[in-house]
Amino acid sequence: MITTARRSLLALALCAAPAFAAPALTTDSGVAQRADVSLALANQLLDATLAACHADGRTAVAAVVDRGGNLVALQRDDNIGPHNTFAAQRKAFTSLSTKTTSRELSKIARNNPESENLHTLDELLLLGGGVPLKVGDQVIGAIGVAGAGGAAIDEGCALQAIDNVLPKA
Repeated sequence: MITTARRSLLALALCAAPAFAAPALTTDSGVAQRADVSLALANQLLDATLAACHADGRTAVAAVVDRGGNLVALQRDDNIGPHNTFAAQRKAFTSLSTKTTSRELSKIARNNPESENLHTLDELLLLGGGVPLKVGDQVIGAIGVAGAGGAAIDEGCALQAIDNVLPKA
């Protein structure tokens, strides 16, 4: 029964995703063109994220996923617990999938009876540190941070990096 509930929630989330997707530019041949995260941009974001954490005397691991949820790049400081690598990637995926910060989604799941089962989806991680990457009104990917010392700190490192790297709309 739990597996059925997980599949139902995931199917609902996936079906709803196109309703929130930004319109794509199309070429004369009908091929869609969408903004996405490049490896160069992902590495800039990761460098800026870890620099933000280091400026606060903290170490972390950070991951960037593209608009399809695929891992683009990951950087991990020395001596970070191995579970944090997976957590950073899942936080990024969670933020991309829901187009909100993973910390906000965690609050929603705790406070809204209709969303409380979100924690049962293995793909989502309801811990702060995941932040969507937006260019204009499009979510082009997400960044996830783990191991810096708590949800607010993880998220803060990501937000500072985004503010320093992504173009302002």
